[in-house]
Amino acid sequence: MPVRPVDAIATQPVTVEPVTARPATVDSATVESATVEPACAVPEADAPLPVLGSDVLVPLVTGGEVAYAALDYAASAPALRRVWDDVAAYAPYYGSVHRGAGYLSQLSTDLFESSRAAVAEFLGCRAEDQVVFTRSTTDSLNLLASVLPAGTRVFVFETEHHAALLPWQRREGVEVSCLDAPRTPGEAVATLERALAAREPYGPALVCVTGASNVTGELWPVRELAGAAHAHGARIVLDAAQLAPHHPVDIAELDVDWVAFSGHKLYAPFGSGVLAGRADWLTGAEPYLAGGGASRKVARRTDGGVDVEWHTTAARHEAGSPNVIGVYAIASACKALTEAGFGTLVEREQRLVTRVREGLAEVPEVRVLSLFGDDAPRVGVISFVVEGWNSSHFAAALSAEYGIGVRDGLFCAHPLVRTLLGGHSEEPGECGAPDAAPGGRGEAGVSTAEGRALNAIRVSFGAGTPDEHVERFLGAVRELVRDGARWNYRTEDGRCVPDRGEAAGV
Repeated sequence: MPVRPVDAIATQPVTVEPVTARPATVDSATVESATVEPACAVPEADAPLPVLGSDVLVPLVTGGEVAYAALDYAASAPALRRVWDDVAAYAPYYGSVHRGAGYLSQLSTDLFESSRAAVAEFLGCRAEDQVVFTRSTTDSLNLLASVLPAGTRVFVFETEHHAALLPWQRREGVEVSCLDAPRTPGEAVATLERALAAREPYGPALVCVTGASNVTGELWPVRELAGAAHAHGARIVLDAAQLAPHHPVDIAELDVDWVAFSGHKLYAPFGSGVLAGRADWLTGAEPYLAGGGASRKVARRTDGGVDVEWHTTAARHEAGSPNVIGVYAIASACKALTEAGFGTLVEREQRLVTRVREGLAEVPEVRVLSLFGDDAPRVGVISFVVEGWNSSHFAAALSAEYGIGVRDGLFCAHPLVRTLLGGHSEEPGECGAPDAAPGGRGEAGVSTAEGRALNAIRVSFGAGTPDEHVERFLGAVRELVRDGARWNYRTEDGRCVPDRGEAAGV
């Protein structure tokens, strides 16, 4: 009788002591003008899914400590406490996956395959679909690129994350068409239809599209794009890295051929990702990696060569020892999100989105970036620039003076951000900061101290974000724009960091 991991593993809560993070490059100092008071851990009552890290205190350059406000979910979401507890409960039972005769190996194998089934259910997979475990969305899309039939034409919008924009460029015998950024969902569908209709010769084709932009948070018309692709004999893969943590993703309902996403954006940062969908191109190609686990039979020939029979299941592309803990973490997160109810999660997140957008709109110097306009539906990902500020300088001040973690730069979507900011490919867009605080009011995204610098600030949040983090962020934006930074900053190794013990004006 197979081992049932859910019955076998006692899921006891795990107590995690708060950790006080102290960046090595920052010396705490007391400044009389400081207006942010040290805070204790933030109650999680208003966050529907508790996450790790809400009790972490970080130092402020202006003195004291504050509970860290993690507002960089689009890069890596914090781990759900539920996921951490499940992983911790399983850890003592960890064993090798597949073919092991021991009890822990059998239990781990059962857990691994049960997790595959849980992910398939979460994604609404069709009976014939395969769920392949990878390292990340990037790894998933590189895997798909490796199995494309020779002569495949790939269509991808310039608005994509680099993980969806670049893998196809490296595949020999594959031609890539990069489509211009659309300004409405309808334009996106029309642009794709024209490109597909004009392709010559008529052969295999693949469309790659995001479900939600990692820059603007805007939702893309996935089902309509899938319809256009299939009408012209093409297949479509959905990059759901930013969609899956915020909205239900159903392969059959969206009518896409594949879905890719990462565990670390789905509150399960343990190094696993997923590629799920049609099996034919996957089983018809050479394994993504050659090695144990992918092969069914290996025999040495008399001429000294080796004959290999590869698996035809998902194992064909899962060579090596599987990351069973990462896979189980994804399954745990899928279950937690499903039980919480996406209806409830989406409703609350939209309230936070509205609050952030309305709060930023109250600051005339702030410009929010958007492709489809203010009324476009979106997830909790918002990018903006501030007049007279280099974005890296602004993000550094949010961290050092307010304990707020956001992201700055081009967000691994360089063509899109340059388009939104009206820039050109030769203009600087790396992270960095002026040698001194902004001294004047220039155009958004421009630092008067170092000239034009194309970069932006991104704030992102989700089911584990307390309301207080959003309110602190908006208050910090207002103060920085009105009063300027209270500390001096410099560029070190390409990053903007506070000067040691040097308040602004000193």
